[in-house]
Amino acid sequence: MKSLSLLLLRFAGLFAMIGAFLGAHMAGSQGEAYALRPIHAHILVVGWLTLFAWSAFYLLFETQFKKLAYTHAWTGIIGSTGLTAGMWLYMVRPFEVSESFTFLFYIGGGSLLLLSFALFLVLTFLVSPRKR
Repeated sequence: MKSLSLLLLRFAGLFAMIGAFLGAHMAGSQGEAYALRPIHAHILVVGWLTLFAWSAFYLLFETQFKKLAYTHAWTGIIGSTGLTAGMWLYMVRPFEVSESFTFLFYIGGGSLLLLSFALFLVLTFLVSPRKR
């Protein structure tokens, strides 16, 4: 599961960089950029913090349910990406995309992320501490 931990760690790092860049942009430009606060917060919480915590989880615990673990990780990665990108599309409207599409993208990502949290809950009952 070290490869799964590394995968989550790399995506956490990517979200951390995006969140830090967005925060710097908001601080530097002030004014209208503060409309990005909810997006910035979600990028850092569900992208960076959550994926990082799950990365540590897979280093500390082991499970026999590898497919469930990979499903959990990928739904978390795709869900975090979908939620935050969808939120950006829905709130900022940078492109001429229908409101229905952006709303479904936003809600779809959030729903997938919610599924990932549910899978994580299940996995917490199916693990044992890793032997050191």
